[in-house]
Amino acid sequence: MNPYLDGDLSAIADQARRFAGERVAPGFQERDRTRVLDRGLMRAMGELGFIAPELPEAAGGQGLPTLAAGVIHEEIARADLSISYINLLASLNGQILSQHGQPEVVTPWLHRLTRGEALLAIALTEPRGGSDAGNLRLRIERVGSDYVLNGEKTSISAADQADAVVVFGRTGTVDSGAHGVTALLVPTDASGLTRSRFDCHGQRAIGRGSLFFENVRVPVDHRLGDENKGFVQVMQGFDFSRALIGLQVLAVARVALDETWVHVAQREAFGKPLSAFQGVSHPLADFDTQVEAARLLCLQALWLKDRGAPHSAEAAMCKWWAPKLAYETIHQCLLMHGHGGYDRGPMEQRLRDVLGFQIGDGTAQIMKTIIARHRAGRAAVPS
Repeated sequence: MNPYLDGDLSAIADQARRFAGERVAPGFQERDRTRVLDRGLMRAMGELGFIAPELPEAAGGQGLPTLAAGVIHEEIARADLSISYINLLASLNGQILSQHGQPEVVTPWLHRLTRGEALLAIALTEPRGGSDAGNLRLRIERVGSDYVLNGEKTSISAADQADAVVVFGRTGTVDSGAHGVTALLVPTDASGLTRSRFDCHGQRAIGRGSLFFENVRVPVDHRLGDENKGFVQVMQGFDFSRALIGLQVLAVARVALDETWVHVAQREAFGKPLSAFQGVSHPLADFDTQVEAARLLCLQALWLKDRGAPHSAEAAMCKWWAPKLAYETIHQCLLMHGHGGYDRGPMEQRLRDVLGFQIGDGTAQIMKTIIARHRAGRAAVPS
């Protein structure tokens, strides 16, 4: 019995679990090898209402609580973390577009997004720095009825596959910090926009890369939020994605634990199953306990969001703790599978996939600073 999940949410999770087992899991390793995101699979997810169901119906969603997005997200992630990035990017960008965009511009994109017909990326990180997200150098200048962009973004998930990108750039002075940043919706077929792809350790089906802007023109009505206030306004949606990331990586850890418990109960050594040895069963019990607790924290963060309650500290806890815990859990599971876990296969791929979240989307150090500021006050924890 989970206090955050009622019968309706459990039914949604069951439906997502069946789909993930039948459609997503079979291609898990092949997509890692080919580094190709299956657009047909994305459209199938859209047809079933699995992409950004929390968006209002007018925006193509179902008006469901964010907890619904969470339970769908973790079931897809159990089968393939890279594919679950579709859910993560859609929920983050969908929230940004629906709350801060001009309806006549963003509504068609939102409907394509929820139908699985479009993939949106978010471009914040730059080569000069990732954690100092307010210190941006990509320049956005107003020229008549357009904005003109020049600069580079890097370490962008789905950089070479996205159909549009939410781009943060500087419209104010360099010393204005986060208060001189503006966000724009930029279609990736815009003239002057080029892309590259990295050869990443994990999450290879979704991929990461760089975006290069050379006199890219975007109409002013593609602005998201107010000019010079894009960072302050739009970044508020990241609490949602941080909780989703926690559920995403913990789902991968949970399936690794499930498989490992079965393995150690069946594999014998010295005339006993491996699970009979405390050196085997106790570490797994430790990780099982921590993963369950971390999952409840992530669900609590979404539960608070659904009620309009503050949840930034809880979301930051999810973001720093869950990726670290998931990696450590899967590492232990891999070791207990011996060489069979170390060989190319599901366990080592899971380990590679979750590692990236200790780097991207906000480091542990930044998340702990957010928590400290909420507990001690911003004046007591200056930047």
